[in-house]
Amino acid sequence: MTLLQVPIIDLAPYFEGTAEGRAKVAKQVDEACRSIGFLVITNHGVPTELIDRVSSTSRDFFALPLADKRKVDRPRIDAVRGYSAVSEEGLSYSLEEAAPGDLKESFSIGPSNVPDDTYHHGPAAGPHFVANTYPPIAGFRESWDTYFDVMSDLSRSLMRIFALALDLPEHFFDARIDKHISMFRVLSYPPQLEAPQPNQLRAGAHSDYGSLTIVRPDDSGLQVLNKARQWVDVPMIDGALVVNIGDLMMQWTNDQWISTVHRVINPPADKASTNRRQSLVFFHQPNYDAMVECLPSCLAPGERPKYAPISSGDHLTSKFVKQTTFGGTKAA
Repeated sequence: MTLLQVPIIDLAPYFEGTAEGRAKVAKQVDEACRSIGFLVITNHGVPTELIDRVSSTSRDFFALPLADKRKVDRPRIDAVRGYSAVSEEGLSYSLEEAAPGDLKESFSIGPSNVPDDTYHHGPAAGPHFVANTYPPIAGFRESWDTYFDVMSDLSRSLMRIFALALDLPEHFFDARIDKHISMFRVLSYPPQLEAPQPNQLRAGAHSDYGSLTIVRPDDSGLQVLNKARQWVDVPMIDGALVVNIGDLMMQWTNDQWISTVHRVINPPADKASTNRRQSLVFFHQPNYDAMVECLPSCLAPGERPKYAPISSGDHLTSKFVKQTTFGGTKAA
């Protein structure tokens, strides 16, 4: 059965640890990833208090004057760190689709407390472990670093569920994500005081780049393009998180799972001047040297892999530079 709406999946049976519970959740996740690439998860174990705290410190940051936010600007064009202002990114460019800049601003961090060794800081590491910068807001760094760590733990559990869903050993991905190059980014969608340009959205249509994404939205607007080519809303469920798979997971599964195109639409015109939206987004990305190639359980006899092997780090860098340079039309 092909799902045309985003399903809601209770993770409690997996975390309870029984074989039956793990298998039940894995089957539901497999159906969601094959059909629509998105799922809403409940009983995920992330404390509500932490979500509230990181949401609050994020709102404090985005309420600052632009000049103050600029003090923690992204340090370099290929580094997923720091502040990015409204219209400075165009997500549609990651899919080679031209459109005006997105009507959002963002702040991003990567791993903290990174070991001082060649793997993390040598030439091969590129920009993936660039140091984080933080604004001087009380509680900001602690709440963000804690959220990053909690999301890392949840992502590891989700990758184990993915392995079970794909008929692999439960810990298959562990060694490929133990030094992951993930990013935590909060997206702020300010009120729209002027009408958007043609085809300009809060976030243009795009797919995500890595293994999976975990989102905590505070308002509606997130839409998914299903297999019937219909835009459908992602359900807003109190306390739930939204999960979608990214391009690397689609490649790993030889297109058996779908990295679905999605977008954030503009609010209705009569509410646009007062509507502010914020999302907490954790982009999980495997180790930079993890090679992504067709999984053995995803290649039937006589089939050939659809993609050449690629490292996680090279894939991420190429996609991120496209979105920040508008497909190369902006100077680096």
